[in-house]
Amino acid sequence: MIDYEKLLNPTVCNIKPSGIRKFFDIAATMEDVISLSVGEPDFPTPWQIRRSGIDALERGRTKYTSNHGLLELRREIARYQKRKYDLDYDSEKEILLTVGGSEAIDGMIRAVVSPGDEVIIPQPSYVCYEPITCLAGGVPVILETCAENDFKVTPKALKELITPRTKLLILPYPCNPTGAIMERADLEAIAEVLKDTDILVLSDEIYAELTFDGKHVSPASVDGMWERTVVVNGFSKAFSMTGWRLGFACGPAPLMKQITKIHQFAIMCAPTTSQYAAVEALRHCDDEVEAMVEEYNRRRRLMVNGFNKLGLTCREPRGAFYTFPSIQSTGLSSDEFCERLLREERVAVVPGTAFGLGGEGFIRVSYCYSAEHIIKALARIERFLKKLKKEQ
Repeated sequence: MIDYEKLLNPTVCNIKPSGIRKFFDIAATMEDVISLSVGEPDFPTPWQIRRSGIDALERGRTKYTSNHGLLELRREIARYQKRKYDLDYDSEKEILLTVGGSEAIDGMIRAVVSPGDEVIIPQPSYVCYEPITCLAGGVPVILETCAENDFKVTPKALKELITPRTKLLILPYPCNPTGAIMERADLEAIAEVLKDTDILVLSDEIYAELTFDGKHVSPASVDGMWERTVVVNGFSKAFSMTGWRLGFACGPAPLMKQITKIHQFAIMCAPTTSQYAAVEALRHCDDEVEAMVEEYNRRRRLMVNGFNKLGLTCREPRGAFYTFPSIQSTGLSSDEFCERLLREERVAVVPGTAFGLGGEGFIRVSYCYSAEHIIKALARIERFLKKLKKEQ
C-alpha cells in the first residue's frame, strides 16, 4: 500500500480548503436554497463581448498568443489604466495577461517571496493570499483590520508589523469580504510608512470598477509607490466574465519579467478567445459596466438597510459587491450562524472566519443577485432571527 501522507507535500496538506466553497457545496445538495454566498455577477457577459469571442472562434483565432498576451489587448489595457486610474505602463514590458486575477496574484507572490520572507496580509480578506504565501515558503503576517476603522490598513498597524524580513504588503482594496476601500489620503499615509524600505506591494484591484460614492484610487498612483507596486486586475467582476478566466498584472519591468517567467512555464498564455473578447470589452463596454454598477448600488442599499432593520449592524460597503454584517448580537459564532441558517431556512451565506480569524462575529453576504432574490433571503433571515430570540 502506498503511504500518501509520506509522499504528499505537507505544506499543501496543511492548507485548509476554501471556506467560501464549503457552504456553496452544501447548498448545492439541498432544495429550495437561496444562495448569497458566491461573488459571481448574475448579469450575462455583455453581448458585444460574447460576439467578439464568437467571431474569434469563427475566424479560427485559436492558436497560442505570446506569453505576455496579445499586444493589441495589452495596448488597450495600458490605455484603460491611464484613463481610469492615471497609471502609465509600457504595453510591451510592463503588462501580462493571466488566467484570471488569481494567477497574477500567485505569480507575483512566487516571483518575490523566498523561504522565510514575511508577507503582511490584511484580514478579513480574500482567501488566497495566505495559502499562496505558504506555498512559496513565505511567512504570513496577519494585519487585523476592524470595523471601527472601516476595515482599512492604518499606518500604525502596518508600522508595528514591519521587520527586516518583511518583503511584501498586500493591499486588497476594494475588499472582499468587507467592501472597504482605501482613499488617497489613506494610501498616502501607507506610502509614508514604506518610503524608506524595500517592501513591495501587491495591489489586488479586481473590484476597482465597483467603487461607490467616489472613484477608485490605485496605490500605484501615489507618489513613491509605482516602482514598488504590482497591480492585479481582470475582467471577471466588472465585465461579468468570470468563466472567461482572464486577468492581468501591471508593474515595473524588472518585476514583470520574473512574473512572466513563472507564467511562461506554468501556463504558456491566457485563453486566446478571451483575449480577443477583452479587446472589445475595454474599447466599447463602459456603458454596460456603468449600468451594472448602478444596479449593484441599488442592491447594496437594499441589503444594508435590510440588515440594519433586522438588528444586524451592517456598515455601508463602499466597494466590491458584498456586505459584512455583524451577527454578534445573536450569540452564535459565524460558523454556527451560517450552518443553522442554511439548514433551517435554506439561505446560504459565508462565515466571516472564512476570510481570517478577525472575521469572527460577521458573515459575508453577496449582493450580485437580483433584488427579488435578496428580498426573499432577508425575509427568511428575519424568520430565523425571530426563532433565535425565542430560544434565548
